[in-house]
Parts: sequence; structure tokens; C-alpha cells
Amino acid sequence: METRDVPLVEATPEALAACGEMLGRHPGAKALPIQFYEGSVQTYRPVDFRSDEQTELSLAHVRRRPFEVHWIERHFKHTQTFIPLGGAPFVAVMAPPTDGDLPDLDQVRAYHFDGSAGFTMKVGTWHEFPFAVEDEADIVVVLRREATQSLLDTDPATGEVRGPDIQKQDLIKQHGVRLKFDV
Repeated sequence: METRDVPLVEATPEALAACGEMLGRHPGAKALPIQFYEGSVQTYRPVDFRSDEQTELSLAHVRRRPFEVHWIERHFKHTQTFIPLGGAPFVAVMAPPTDGDLPDLDQVRAYHFDGSAGFTMKVGTWHEFPFAVEDEADIVVVLRREATQSLLDTDPATGEVRGPDIQKQDLIKQHGVRLKFDV
């Protein structure tokens, strides 16, 4: 089995550009001409979120686990979004979309989020579920209901998922590669 170290980079709008967009108030967040209470409330469209079907919010309570990528997945129909609660830092391992059944392993990065912002991935972005940096983190997940249903139907023998909107595979068993990073 091949083991690869994944570079850890600070999550910024520029660093995330190949995989998605930073979800938070930052210089690139587009201010909308919608204001309330004499300008005390300003609205923004910080990301280009897309979903053509029923979309849902779920809450993931994430506990610290080894900083190794076992599973890799992508979504074909929506821009999955992760939003941290309570300022908990986390790491998201991602790679830009590809046409094949494997990400470009040279493009995999571990993005460190300080807890002040989340992110929205591009359609097809390869990723592992976020890692808690501290003991635990609560993260709101925005995704298509169809993807959730496919995850509920995970193959019990392999742990893999293949649905209309999701491909989740065992990176180690399917490709003989283990990815790891340090925080």
C-alpha cells in the first residue's frame, strides 16, 4: 500500500478556488442590495450554492479521529456545504473534480478552517468528511436529500455507496492508497 502525506494549508478563498468557495464574510463575498434596519443588517451571497432537488440540513457531531483519509467521495448534482457551529476548527481534505474514478492524488490538500467560516464545494469535488481538530465539533451539512438516502443505503459489506448523486469509495481497498496529514 502506498502512503501519501497531504499538505495542510490554511483555508482561504484563494486556496479553496479549485475545490469550492469559502462560506463566510470575506472580501470576495458579494454584498446584495438587501439591507434592513437602516443598514444594520447587510446580506451577502458568499457562495454559488446549487441543488436541483430537495435540499436538507443535517447536523454532524464530529469527534476527533486519526488524520487519515479512508473514504473519498464526490457528488454529481449539488454543491455540498459544511458550516461549523460554535467556532470549532476543523480540517477538510479535498481534491478538484476529475473525470475518472479517482482524484488526482497530487492535488489533494487538507484545508484547515479556524471555525469562523465554512465552505461550499464545487460539483464533483472529491472529499473526505471533515475532521475535528479539537475533541469534537458540530458541523451543519447542506446536501441533497437523495445523497442522504444513498448514504442510508450504504453497502454493509464494503461501506461504499454508489447513487445518482454520490460516489463514496474505500480509498485503501479500491486504490491501495492511504492519505494522511498532520495538524
